[in-house]
Amino acid sequence: MRRKPPPSPLPPRDGVNAARIRTPPDGPWDTIRDYLVRKLTKLDPAVIDAMLAEGAIVGVDGPIDAATPFTPSTFLWFHRDRCDEVPVPFELTVLHEDDVLLVVDKPHFLATTPRGGHVRETALVRLRHTRGLPELSPAHRLDRLTAGVLMFVKTAAHRSAYQNLFRDRLVHKEYEAIAPYSPELALPRVVESRIVKKRGVLTARELPGPVNARTHVELIEHRDGLGRYRLVPETGRTHQLRVHLNSLGIPILGDPLYPEVREVPPGEFRRPLQLLAKVLAFTDPLTGAEHRFESRLRLGAWDSADW
Repeated sequence: MRRKPPPSPLPPRDGVNAARIRTPPDGPWDTIRDYLVRKLTKLDPAVIDAMLAEGAIVGVDGPIDAATPFTPSTFLWFHRDRCDEVPVPFELTVLHEDDVLLVVDKPHFLATTPRGGHVRETALVRLRHTRGLPELSPAHRLDRLTAGVLMFVKTAAHRSAYQNLFRDRLVHKEYEAIAPYSPELALPRVVESRIVKKRGVLTARELPGPVNARTHVELIEHRDGLGRYRLVPETGRTHQLRVHLNSLGIPILGDPLYPEVREVPPGEFRRPLQLLAKVLAFTDPLTGAEHRFESRLRLGAWDSADW
């Protein structure tokens, strides 16, 4: 049974948690330093040596140095250097805050949590840093390109209660999307399919097999060849809404992946994906109160004639 990692001995730095790695159960290395040189291939060995000399790499018993023997199946923590990130020039807007929850309107292009090249320019890190909430964690996630209602939990003690709401599908979610209008497409309807997203592959695919994704699609209004759609997902597969509208022949405007993958250079913030997480509604697991949070954002393609 895999051992649960202990809490990090290093506090967050500028809102960013320390990186954590676990040594393998065996190996040919005499020291942890030797293992790190093999493991952290993007770091020059001289950088690793400097971090060890500074006590910047910490194990369960405290800082390690270049002579610390290799220990199998142990945890190590360290802070990564700042990397150059393109600033996302849009702000988070608070929709609701109490002692437990922080609910915001997330803009397009801002990731929910650190991943890949997006670390400090993420909603989680911004909020931890600017609001002084080191234990803040997301109750759920939105794609980087999707804007709208995003809910965070302020303390670790309450995290699971709200994350379990999403796991158990006890949260009502509504999205809006702007996509081409097709008069031949009969709506409303329920779209269901099997969606598979492989690790390392940009796009998800619909494949034969048991249904694992279901979306209610409704046309709210249309004009000038565009439709404004309400989407209510029953499930939460990766890229589900984007895949389902594409399968109907009405791909969401601004989508760089569906129907075809196109390159978007860093710093390109024009014409975002026209998908908005509009509503979150649920019964509070701690108080029993009924919550309904609604985004104040609007999708630009519907309001701008030259989008």
